[in-house]
Amino acid sequence: MAKLLVVDDEQGICNTMEAALTAAGHEVQVADSGEMALSLMRRLSPDILITDLRMDGMSGLDLLGKAREYFPGVTPVIMTAYGTIDTAISAMKGGAYDYLVKPFTPEQLEHLVERIEEFRKLRAENARLRDTVEVLSEPSTITTRNPRMQKVLDMARKVAATDSTILITGESGTGKTLLAKTTHDASQRAKGPFAVVNCATLSENLLESELFGHVRGSFTGAVKDKAGRLQLADTGTVFLDEIGEISPALQTKLLRFLQEREFERVGDTKTIRVDVRIIAATNKDLEREVQEGRFREDLYFRLNVIDLHMPSLRQRPEDIPALAEGLLQRAFAAANRPLRPLSAEAIRAINSYPWPGNIRELKNALERAAILCSTDQVTLDDLPDRIVEKTMDKAADRTNSGLSGATPLLSAAPLASVGGHADLSAAEVSLEELERRHIEGVLASSETLEEAASILGINLSTLWRKRRRYGLE
Repeated sequence: MAKLLVVDDEQGICNTMEAALTAAGHEVQVADSGEMALSLMRRLSPDILITDLRMDGMSGLDLLGKAREYFPGVTPVIMTAYGTIDTAISAMKGGAYDYLVKPFTPEQLEHLVERIEEFRKLRAENARLRDTVEVLSEPSTITTRNPRMQKVLDMARKVAATDSTILITGESGTGKTLLAKTTHDASQRAKGPFAVVNCATLSENLLESELFGHVRGSFTGAVKDKAGRLQLADTGTVFLDEIGEISPALQTKLLRFLQEREFERVGDTKTIRVDVRIIAATNKDLEREVQEGRFREDLYFRLNVIDLHMPSLRQRPEDIPALAEGLLQRAFAAANRPLRPLSAEAIRAINSYPWPGNIRELKNALERAAILCSTDQVTLDDLPDRIVEKTMDKAADRTNSGLSGATPLLSAAPLASVGGHADLSAAEVSLEELERRHIEGVLASSETLEEAASILGINLSTLWRKRRRYGLE
């Protein structure tokens, strides 16, 4: 069933079309002018707009132009009694999906609506594929044996059915993006786009343009009009990661959008209205940020309608086995190498390490291991030094206190193959080249060299030498 708005200044045509489309199971509203149509669209957010070309006051083409600017999610159709090539070209150039030549039959009208519904489904799927980045080395679903994490997932499933704004809190690397995507996939917006905006990686001006879009000439480098993520994600979800990093000016503009669901592009005065759900995330204490005057209190309360707090990896140790196994399999597959199991010593090290960088740090440690492993098992030599050193320190503490070693959480048995990854043969790529690629990837995703060195498990001077050796400076 589609939501349609029919616009014609001839009441008889409106009534006939309303009856035919309602009988076909659609939800229909009618308007007798372009001005009335725009007013209704703000309230109804129709899927399809069918408007007459020639009307008193605002013409169909003028209405089409305004609809495309203010309501980008609607699919427009022009009706005309003047079925000339010029009319068709004008309508299509104006952004119409198609045009109807009067008189037309109810069957022709319904056939057109069916084609539009199929078109909208394909467009939504394409947008979803375009905006959703599937990362090979990351899990695609959240599984847990931890009661705290299970409670978070249960809450996410409940709120997914609503349009409430969600704030996900927790340390960096705990999987906040994945939780946002999981919530989107469980919602009624699952067929719509899922757009991710990292608020910490862009300057204020670029972030404003990324969110709201801009018009040509609004700033240096704005050579053409650009739609923002909010507009492109119409009917879907926008995930604002690291929301605590946005400037006071952007906080004000975002607050207005959350209140009214409308905005203007940078350099433009025309208001655009979209239907998107906002999920935000932060690793900051926003209550403290509010108290210290760095974050607007009213914006905080607008964002924090539903609060989901992601526990750290050290708070869910029972999940480390499954996470490590899955990430290791993906790491070997990404390196195009045969799967190797963790040695007993490596298992103990992984289980006893506190993982301050959470799942992201675990993922990078196992990517490194998959690249460096040169035996039939992943050993301590393949893990970052900091993990091994921490394990040795804990072992020494247990010895000094007279405690026996803990039972490993991970089995030392070879890991099962997933998707045939274990059958992959090693490509003709040297370990040196694999290491270069790994370092290059970590550098690209790290904000500082210190962070990259920490993720790689090497000191800063070693990283400097390897950058120079591999030409990554």
